[in-house]
Amino acid sequence: MRERATGRYDRAVARADLDELDERIIAVLSEDARCPASEIGRRVQLSPTAVARRIARLERSGVIAGYRAVLDHARLGSAIEAFVELRFDGATQVDDIETAFAGLAELVEGFTVAGDPDALVRLRVSDLDHLKRVIDRIRRSGRIAGTKTLIVLGSTPGRR
Repeated sequence: MRERATGRYDRAVARADLDELDERIIAVLSEDARCPASEIGRRVQLSPTAVARRIARLERSGVIAGYRAVLDHARLGSAIEAFVELRFDGATQVDDIETAFAGLAELVEGFTVAGDPDALVRLRVSDLDHLKRVIDRIRRSGRIAGTKTLIVLGSTPGRR
C-alpha cells in the first residue's frame, strides 16, 4: 500500500486520556449535541462552568471533532439510501480509488477498504432512476471492474 505524506493509513492514534466525567459528558452530547451545559451538569453532577471547561478541552484535544444536525432526507427529496460496492481493476492504486466517487453530490460517505470490495460508498438519491444515473457515472469514472448495489430498506441509529 502506497502511503501519502499525510500518513492517511497510519491508524496508530493514542487514546485520549479521559476520566469518567468526560465519558459521561460525551455520552450526553452523543445523544443530544445541543444539550445545554446546565442540563449536562445536572446529569453528571458538575457545575455548568465546569462542564463548559471540559467540553472546550475535549474540543481542543480533538476528541469532539464537531457537531451535526440530524436531517430527514425524505423531506429533502433524497428518500432512497443505497450502498454501492466498487471493485477496481488490479492496476488501480489505493490512493486513486476515491477519485471514482469523491465529487458526487449524492455521496454521504465513501470508504476505501481492505479485501473485497475495494471501496464502499453510501449514497442518497431521490428515486431509482437517479440511483441508476449515479451508478453509471461512477462506472464511467475510471478503472471500475464491477459494482454491487444494496438498497436500504430501513436503518437503526447507532452511537457515532
